[in-house]
Amino acid sequence: MPDTLSDSQRMTPAGKMRAAGLGLKFPGEPGPNNAITDVAGVSVGYTTLIDGDGSLKVGQGPVRTGVTAILPRPRADVCTPVFAGYFSLNGNGELTSSHFLEEVGLMSLPITITNTHACGLTRDATLRWANRAFPDEFADSFGLPVAAETYDGFLNDINGFHVTNDHVSQAIEAAIDGPIEEGSVGGGTGMKSFDFKAGSGTASRRVQYGDVAYTVGAFVQSNFGKRDDLTVLGSPLGKELSEPRMVEKTRSTELSSIIGIIATDAPLLPHQLKRLARRGALGMGQTGGIGAHGSGDIFLAFSTANRDVLVTKEQAVQNVSFIPDTDLDFLFEGVIRSMEEAIINSMVANEDMEGRDGNFVPALPHSALKKLVKWLQERAER
Repeated sequence: MPDTLSDSQRMTPAGKMRAAGLGLKFPGEPGPNNAITDVAGVSVGYTTLIDGDGSLKVGQGPVRTGVTAILPRPRADVCTPVFAGYFSLNGNGELTSSHFLEEVGLMSLPITITNTHACGLTRDATLRWANRAFPDEFADSFGLPVAAETYDGFLNDINGFHVTNDHVSQAIEAAIDGPIEEGSVGGGTGMKSFDFKAGSGTASRRVQYGDVAYTVGAFVQSNFGKRDDLTVLGSPLGKELSEPRMVEKTRSTELSSIIGIIATDAPLLPHQLKRLARRGALGMGQTGGIGAHGSGDIFLAFSTANRDVLVTKEQAVQNVSFIPDTDLDFLFEGVIRSMEEAIINSMVANEDMEGRDGNFVPALPHSALKKLVKWLQERAER
């Protein structure tokens, strides 16, 4: 990572510190914003729902949830498919349209990520939005949007069904490129990882193939892991952090998960994108994730390349561009590095949160990370 960081690589638009801003140097060269939105045409939007405190009253709150929308192409072009592939490391979770992805390797429309009990609603609400925005497109056709989830019931009134159709539309319409927020925003609002507050995180890597530069970007909704397993840049940091502790007024069940979305502008075929999605799990492993029994660890990768072929309606043999399988290692590394940093960013760019019944999840202490940076620097100088 270069010594000189841009403001967007160092902190989020709201001024929250990111991992690189604390001096953590993950391998590889980040994109201009170190975000999935460094892949041209990709945008991200949030609707964040935080309301109420105290005892759980189902249907009233406290509310700690939301919706994340990721648009693989610009809004006006979002009905044009992209080649895509997915991988389930552990399938205790949901990602809709997975059968269609497996069958034809194509995906269109916004991707939504939310809490477990709102996943079906966000899928349907995406179709409602698309039918309003593109009525001619769906007059004699169908849509199978991707919607995914992780569980936020430790902090959120998950059975209160607070996410609505309007919230989904708002997240889609709010999608932007460039720097994006991280932490307790969108679908990641009520999530935790390694007993620290987590949620939404992102990172990217610039990679080179021959004379052409490409970008790999990762976005996570991070909600997995036990404290002792937390690993940062190879250091078992979690074992050294008995404090600050979570406060469990109700039991914290092991309903942990991660949704990882990988985007690239490199030309790839669906089976190659499935291979990239598998490497997302290795990035998760770098941080200490083990794919626990109760975890839904699901990764999806898509490529924005080959648009002209995918938009055509011509009944004729088509020609696509792709990088040979034998040359994909540079992309595999980009996925692993960006996924690892995105997970850490989801915790670094965060704050303490108290939710239902007084359940409390602390933020990952920046002081511990700065101490780790100093130790790594001293080790490198020996």
